[in-house]
Amino acid sequence: MKKAVIGILAHVDAGKTTLSESLLYLSGTIRKKGRVDHGDTFLDYNVQEKERGITIFSKQARFQWDDCIYTLVDTPGHVDFSSEMERVLQVLDYAVLVINGLDGVQAHSETIVKLLHHYQIPYIIFINKMDLSHHTKEKLMKDLQEHLHSGCVDISVSKEEWMENAAMCEDALMEEYIETNMLSATSLQDAFSKQKWIPCFFGSALKMQGVEEMLQGLTALIKEKTYPTSFGARVFKITHDEKGNRLGHVKITGGSLKVKTKLKEQDKVDQIRIYSGNRFQVVEEVQAGDICCLQGPKTLYAGEGLGIEKEGEAPLLTSYMRYRMLFPKGSDVHKILLQLKELAQEDPQLHVSYNERFEEIYVQLMGEIQIEVLKYQMKERFECEVDFDEGSVMYKETIESPVVGVGHFEPLRHYAEVHLLLEPLPSGSGIQFVNDCFKELGENWQKLIMTHLQEKEHIGVLSGYPLCDMRIRLIGGRAHQKHTEGGDFREATYRAVRQGLKCAKSILLEPYYQFRIEVPSEYVSRTIYDIEQNGGTFTMDSNEYDMSILQGKAPVSKMRNYASTLLSYTKGKGRMRVALKDYEPVLNQEEILTEIGYDSEKDMENPTGSIFCSHGAGFYVPWNEVKDYMHVKTEYSKQEEKKIHVSISKEKTSFKGEDEELEAIFKKTYGEKKEKRILSNKETYEKAVHKETVYKPMEQCVLIDGYNVIHASKELSLLAQTNLDGARSQLVHMVCNYQGYKKGEVILVFDAYNMEEYTERIYKQDNIYIVYTKKAQTADAYIESATHKLANQYRVTVVTSDGLEQLITSAQGAYRISSRQFLQDLQSLQKKGLENVHTMQKKHRTYLLEDIRKYEEKE
Repeated sequence: MKKAVIGILAHVDAGKTTLSESLLYLSGTIRKKGRVDHGDTFLDYNVQEKERGITIFSKQARFQWDDCIYTLVDTPGHVDFSSEMERVLQVLDYAVLVINGLDGVQAHSETIVKLLHHYQIPYIIFINKMDLSHHTKEKLMKDLQEHLHSGCVDISVSKEEWMENAAMCEDALMEEYIETNMLSATSLQDAFSKQKWIPCFFGSALKMQGVEEMLQGLTALIKEKTYPTSFGARVFKITHDEKGNRLGHVKITGGSLKVKTKLKEQDKVDQIRIYSGNRFQVVEEVQAGDICCLQGPKTLYAGEGLGIEKEGEAPLLTSYMRYRMLFPKGSDVHKILLQLKELAQEDPQLHVSYNERFEEIYVQLMGEIQIEVLKYQMKERFECEVDFDEGSVMYKETIESPVVGVGHFEPLRHYAEVHLLLEPLPSGSGIQFVNDCFKELGENWQKLIMTHLQEKEHIGVLSGYPLCDMRIRLIGGRAHQKHTEGGDFREATYRAVRQGLKCAKSILLEPYYQFRIEVPSEYVSRTIYDIEQNGGTFTMDSNEYDMSILQGKAPVSKMRNYASTLLSYTKGKGRMRVALKDYEPVLNQEEILTEIGYDSEKDMENPTGSIFCSHGAGFYVPWNEVKDYMHVKTEYSKQEEKKIHVSISKEKTSFKGEDEELEAIFKKTYGEKKEKRILSNKETYEKAVHKETVYKPMEQCVLIDGYNVIHASKELSLLAQTNLDGARSQLVHMVCNYQGYKKGEVILVFDAYNMEEYTERIYKQDNIYIVYTKKAQTADAYIESATHKLANQYRVTVVTSDGLEQLITSAQGAYRISSRQFLQDLQSLQKKGLENVHTMQKKHRTYLLEDIRKYEEKE
């Protein structure tokens, strides 16, 4: 019997909960199908959900269909509760994306697809409300292929037709289809699990049309999963039941879990619950693949990994509005703070903070509906009446060009020094951490520094808001044999980040909406004027109902209240839907910084300078003088592609005292060690002779999966359908230009898998190498083998969108980027021209050959 955890995902009002009801009714789990407008659905049982007619909290239900036991998870569709939806994605095996057939693809649908690609979750699409839609299937399919995934395939057509369309989505499928005129179930399952093709079903959830066909299709695509025998679990949610019991919602990812098991030293499982709707069954044991609730453990938190399961990664969606809580005068602020922190355990994205000086509490939220829900929770659970101010936008910061930041922490009997390279990344990349220290510092110290980099949300020096779109690379450091402790590197690491930011040119960023406005044609001029006045850009289209559709982007700070304005001047006929797009530079930086009034030098919790030691006492050195005192000199040369010069002090501390045993082992292994004079602090700083060693990074080598890139490009994919040789030639020309810009070795791989009478060919064309693999060898197999062989000689980067291939090559030490990102960067290079490319190389902004985005951009 197969097991699968599936999530139902959609933008608001797409019919997601109605589809969940239909699936439960169809499988016999419920006897009566509820309706959202009647407030009697099986999963939306919360009072707030019934009143508002939307899903606010994720819920689950179990049902069986054919040979598969499903755990269905219904998630919120409203953008205000996106963080709740993203937490669930970490435990899904498959997903069903619901699209409203009346509206087509919405901005939030694109966001969901990005998340599904990031978390590598195979998904199908159900286009709902086709009984009401005025759009044709052909138009909706074109919309899906253009905005969500080029591999979307309509299953409602004949079997021969949809199989042919599916075969066009992957080389392996195409080859099998050409040979057999059919596609096997195994091949379809494999391609589906790698998101190569996306099955699309049409129907009406309310009228039970197309639902059974969708469920049959999904069941046929699901493969039986093999789990590890050792215990592992992922915590994805924390809630409290009506009696106040704390519940940890987990998915068992390995082995099994029994009642009374100790998860941690003081955390014992008292009860295991299997929920279906608001009812649950108490069980003694759960197996791998099950979703359950654990009562008893007190320290579990969302995103935690138990057993063999690793810690969850930071969420991609974060709140972009910050609100100050208002409460009656004389209220117990500390009690309210504790109550809020309990709610923050259930929703970590609240980011509750407290200003002790003014006794003010702040939370981060995504919109007005989330505010109303939070107020209701405070009143119902804690009998506390609260309100919120009008809120302010959450800004972020990044830097314009690479810079080296240094930090030193050396009060008496403590010692640590850290050198970091801070580099800007494209919008939406988040914060990335890379270890390039190699042997300059002990491996354990390197791991400790990387832990300290990731354990904290680093803030900028312009406004004190969080950093984003930046890579922080560890490039050097130093420890003392006796005096270095873990806390020393924490201080040095934090100070290195701050010092680098002070040296760099920082940029203030603000969140942007991606909006879709539908407005009667007579009001178009007013709408266009408002968008332009608010700093937005747009494109316009019209439909057959004399409505104009404007789609574009605009700053959240200017447009967050525009929906009500639109309703007012259009007399209720206009409609606006938004989703967070990304962060972009603010339009009026100086004005905003003056209003914020942040002073990095007065922020005692985030110092920019370092602590050095002289004559037995520590002293503070401001950020702009720190590099003059450093014991390890690190220089970042902008004149060369990438050379980090590391000068290490010639003198090092000898073994003394309690290290005699260690010294004896050293002598036995390496022979006698020459004693060297220990320099005084003054000599170290001013007169010590440094021995310079130059770190020269390995030459770059880029391995490109040719057919994968062709199918990721709309133009090349279309050309390949009629002229495959032409598509290959065009790609070769593009890659040659790329090598001319970026230098290094470039190997373009085309596979000849299952082709008759074909021998391996490797030759050089212009400035790149082209490989046609031998018979029965895929491009993936060749790239894996080449990566293994070249990893010791080159800094290897692999260009492919194959998720499994990315994991394999990463494990062998290669960097990886998706085919779509590669194509986008190629277009960017062509636009900026050769002169700009050289400038970027001098500043070391070679994004293509580093560890960039983990999820693919929209089609």
